[in-house]
Amino acid sequence: MKYVISIMAFVFVSPVLCNAQTSVFGKWKTIDDETGDPKSIVEIYKKEDKVYGKIIRLFRNGDEDPDPICDLCPKNDSRYGQKIIGMEIIKNLEKDGKEYANGTVLKPDEGKIFKCKIWLEKDKLKIRGYWGIFYRTQTWIKAN
Repeated sequence: MKYVISIMAFVFVSPVLCNAQTSVFGKWKTIDDETGDPKSIVEIYKKEDKVYGKIIRLFRNGDEDPDPICDLCPKNDSRYGQKIIGMEIIKNLEKDGKEYANGTVLKPDEGKIFKCKIWLEKDKLKIRGYWGIFYRTQTWIKAN
């Protein structure tokens, strides 16, 4: 009887555990792919059937402005001159299979906007920014 209960528990609980994977939604710690240092916390969320991401925290050195503005953003972009904390840097991603694609990502410290897509690899978020045929991929980790 214990054997039958164990099998039944496995059959009913396994699908739940398999679907309990990490979602792209939530808070992610961005990691500088050149230095390995944490740069910010970005919250990924859904709005009007699209996926967005905004910076909710910056990790700054003592000599850096703790609450900077985006003075390098394109002047014709609504984010120009706005505070980086609270800024939407990921916009308009759409579900495309296991990825979210066809949106843009802003790199506020350079003021550049790239086409982008995001996806999960195990418990890490991959974000790839495109400029023409060139691209760069970062790995972000789940923030607590």
